[in-house]
Formats: sequence, structure tokens, C-alpha cells
Amino acid sequence: MQRRDFIKRLGGLLGLGAMAGGVAACDQGSTGNAPATSNSSQRFKWKMVTTWPRNFPGLGTGAQRLADTITRMSGGQLTVKLYSAGEIVPALEAFDAVANGSAEMAHGAAYYWKGKAPSAQFFAAVPFGMNAQEMHAWLYHGGGQELWKKAYAPFGILPFAAGNSGVQMGGWFNKEIHSPADLEGLKMRIPGLGGEILERAGGLPVTLPGGEIFTSLKTGVIDATEWVGPWNDLAFGLHEAAKYYYYPGWHEPGSVLECLVNEEAFAALPEHLQAVVELACQAVTTDMLAEYTAQNPAALKALVEEHGVILKPFPDSVMRRLRELSEELVAEMAAEDPLVAEVAESFRNFKAPVMAWHEISEEAFYKARKA
Repeated sequence: MQRRDFIKRLGGLLGLGAMAGGVAACDQGSTGNAPATSNSSQRFKWKMVTTWPRNFPGLGTGAQRLADTITRMSGGQLTVKLYSAGEIVPALEAFDAVANGSAEMAHGAAYYWKGKAPSAQFFAAVPFGMNAQEMHAWLYHGGGQELWKKAYAPFGILPFAAGNSGVQMGGWFNKEIHSPADLEGLKMRIPGLGGEILERAGGLPVTLPGGEIFTSLKTGVIDATEWVGPWNDLAFGLHEAAKYYYYPGWHEPGSVLECLVNEEAFAALPEHLQAVVELACQAVTTDMLAEYTAQNPAALKALVEEHGVILKPFPDSVMRRLRELSEELVAEMAAEDPLVAEVAESFRNFKAPVMAWHEISEEAFYKARKA
């Protein structure tokens, strides 16, 4: 079944369910933060701000797909208009825009908000943590979503997973990395926990929105950058600013993108429109990961074969040092913040058994497939 047909059918089913639910809701009345009763004549118009450039492959187009999907699934009852980074607010002010109600929604990545909620970073990517499949399992079925809501509750924001890039690349460098010593003094664009680990390794982490990366790398403002992976990196032309391309993306093994929703705006929606928002986020999460998996191979081939990019793995000594620093950082953060401790414990307790399972399932199959 084509995605458009699926969305159309699902939207119809939700609409039928809402009609039945609306009668009961009218009988019971509406109090407090209960959802509004279903009313097909009631219309909602939402703004979505993003941290991405407009139409940027995967991230920007994924945000647009989310806005369009919600609009279509709701039959136009809830229309979402997207504003890319800088059109209404700067990229890194999207969180505040949703919190203060100037936009009902935003699309971005949770590690951008570490200054507001240190635990937020765990819901985007944890260095040497869980991959996309494992992150989704933790969020949807392992208690992660409830903790995510708890982290954002003081800001009046509801978070939803709304995309995943899969395992990212380690980044672009203007020099070769032979040992941990080569990280000392390195000015690198790298957000979240990865940036803090680089700093502990002697580097100088820099946080930049996507639109500023190329120029900063090209002009020497930074020495290196991570972004996403071959598909996005090729689109940004990063191969024209640095020639060494390292893997794996130790800092982002399964990067969850997020949809931020103003809590009051969400509570004002009828139940069937709340369901539309939630299901649309899940659909975009699945679709984005599939799209990255489909697009990255050809993009990597083009970077190496057409543009002469030098593809290299990080040395084992570098990986060991960064892993040690990652463990130290998480332990220290947990000791300083009760919510970080709660989130880190949940993350750790879910990761251990799922890794054991994947050793005899996913990893064993990968080895068998190459034998």
C-alpha cells in the first residue's frame, strides 16, 4: 500500500472514531486539561518552527512531511504550516518558541536544549549508546517516553520522536587523526554529549546550526565538523571544505529527531486530532530512518569515487579513550542531577539486555551474512 493511501485510510478511521467519541465527550462535558470534544467544523491552525534549513534532505523534508501528514490525516481540521530556521525564530530558539506559545510545534533534536534540561540529551543520542532500533524500543516500550515528558514538563512542552538518521558518520576533518593526542586543541562543531566528551579529550566543541557549518569549516573557523551522514553531508558540500571523512559516528549511534508540541495547544485538540499528531510522528520516524538507509549508500559512493574523499575509520586508541570519557561524563552528570540519574539508569538498564539480545540476533546475522 502506498504511503498516501495508508494515510488517507488511517485518517478516515480516526475520523470515524472521533465521531463516536465526540458524542460521549459531549455527554460527559469537558473539564480541566481534558481534550476538546470532537467538532468537525472546528479548525486549528498551527505553526511549526524548525532547526533545519528549508527542504534540506531528510531533516528539513522530514519536518515538512510531518506538517503535511498531520494536515492530510486530519482532513484539514488541523493544518500545520512549517517555518524553517530563521524565518520566525533562529534555529536554536525553536524550543523557546514552543514553550512561550509563539509556535505550537517545533522539529529539532533534543541535545540542542541541554542548557535548559541536561537530561534532554539522552533522548537524542548517547555516545556509544543505543542505535535507532534500540532507541525506539526504549522510547516506545521501555519507559523512555515517560521520562522524556517528565524532562520537558516544566516548560509546558510535550515531546515526540519524529525521525531518526540511524548511525551517523564520525565527521569531517582537515587533518588525519592518528591518536587521542590529535584531538587536543581541535575546534569541532559537535553538539550534545559528544561535544562535552571532545572537550574532556582536549578539544574545543562548537555548537552551530546546520546552515553555518560549511562556511565555518571552509574558512577555518572550525577544524572539523560532524553533521549527519553521506546523504546530508554531500548536500551541504562538506567534501569541498575538508577531505578526511571518519567513521563510525560514536557520538550519535541512533539519533532521534523530535517534535515539540506546546502542551496547552495539544490539550485543546479533540482526542482524534491528538491521535493524528502522535501517529504522524511515529510514521515520520519510521519513514525518515528508511529514507536515510536508502539514500546514504549512493551518496557515500559519490563522495569517495567522484569527489576523492578519503574515508577512514577512527583508530582503536581514539575509540577507547572517547568511550572511557563518555562513561565518566554520564556518571558525573548523574551524580549532579536527580533527573539525569533517573534517565541514565533507565537507559543503562534497557541497553544491557537489548545489547545481549542483539549479539545473538542482529550482530550474529551480520557476521553470518559476510561469511
